[in-house]
Amino acid sequence: MTNPDLQSLSREDMPLLVAFVIAMAATLGALFIGEVLGQMPCTLCWYQRIAMFPLVLIVGLSIWRSDGMARPYGLPLALAGLVLAGWHSGLYSGWIQQAIAPCAKSGPSCTDQTQTVIGLPIPYLSLIAFAAILSCLVLSKGRRA
Repeated sequence: MTNPDLQSLSREDMPLLVAFVIAMAATLGALFIGEVLGQMPCTLCWYQRIAMFPLVLIVGLSIWRSDGMARPYGLPLALAGLVLAGWHSGLYSGWIQQAIAPCAKSGPSCTDQTQTVIGLPIPYLSLIAFAAILSCLVLSKGRRA
């Protein structure tokens, strides 16, 4: 095992650090919306959470251990999350011609105007987060100690 000091991180570790920060911010944001604000996520949001939450542990442990295992374990999750977020964003924007079934008016909905952060709806934020994490994982060297 290597020293988990931030000063021991090399330039090659920066994409992983960025991916970790994005995954952590997305996870904490989702937990804040659900637990503090009391907004239940729709079905597609749940599936995206299933892909996002483990990325915090996978990328964080990979940085700490310097073992390069974030790529093989994180890429499938980030890719699955990107596909789900893309589908969700397409439904939200109307590019995919289908009613947003998981976001019913009687149940949880991420289509409300109150469900925006910095002016962006939650499905778009998820799409941006997964795309950025996927990019960071692809850019990382994936070396092993």
